[in-house]
Amino acid sequence: MSKNNDTPSTPTKIRLDKWLWAARFYRTRTLAKQAIESGRVHYAGSRVKTSKEIAVGDELTIRQGSATAMTEKTVIVEALSAQRGNATAAQVLYSETQESEERRAYYAEQRKLANLARPDNKPNKKQRRDLQRFKHQQD
Repeated sequence: MSKNNDTPSTPTKIRLDKWLWAARFYRTRTLAKQAIESGRVHYAGSRVKTSKEIAVGDELTIRQGSATAMTEKTVIVEALSAQRGNATAAQVLYSETQESEERRAYYAEQRKLANLARPDNKPNKKQRRDLQRFKHQQD
């Protein structure tokens, strides 16, 4: 009897949570699973289950970050991998749409502008006294 020594070929479909982990969107598969279950990952515009199998050419919408700095990316699956590699290998697995890049840049600029209006720190004792003197001189 001879053993079949076929080399493993690239998969045609892969679980969504495994691909998100391999593409380095989430640090662990558990975090990827939680994001999918909480509705932060959409496939073709609708919520999906963790076990959804994706293929090359599928479109995913992924929301990441905290509530104050939430970023949303729309990506097209370019390649499939079940193994997590370095960042350069992960970037080959997907491409972000032009519209998504523009939208993220716009929101990043808006956050920067909003932060400019906020003071960096509160005045110290001397600065408070100077402000009070200035206010009383105006009256």
